[in-house]
Amino acid sequence: MIDPELPLATTNLFSLQERLLTKARDSSARRAAETVYGGRDAILRQTTMALLADVELPEHESPPEATLQLLTGRVRLRGHEREWLLVAGDLIPIPPERHSVIALEDSVFLLTVRRAQEAPAT
Repeated sequence: MIDPELPLATTNLFSLQERLLTKARDSSARRAAETVYGGRDAILRQTTMALLADVELPEHESPPEATLQLLTGRVRLRGHEREWLLVAGDLIPIPPERHSVIALEDSVFLLTVRRAQEAPAT
């Protein structure tokens, strides 16, 4: 829930993608990320990630609900026995299965994740 007492901050995704690509180029991992909304314990979280060409996020579990919006570049999202080629401007729901992402060229995407809510303590 957004606290109505706190001022809302804007994030310019064009500036952010340039900053993250620069950080990725300076990183031995050849990638960089920054959370733009929500914290570690938030139900909704948005993270912008830059991957340089040929960098792969290895196969990992899917969150309960998530989307990937490609801001710049080209990536391949691989699921179980299927894959999707994404270009700048594409938005895709992430399949509810183990998956990986590989950058085919320097790329930046916005990952939006809704985490599962914990059951209330009884």
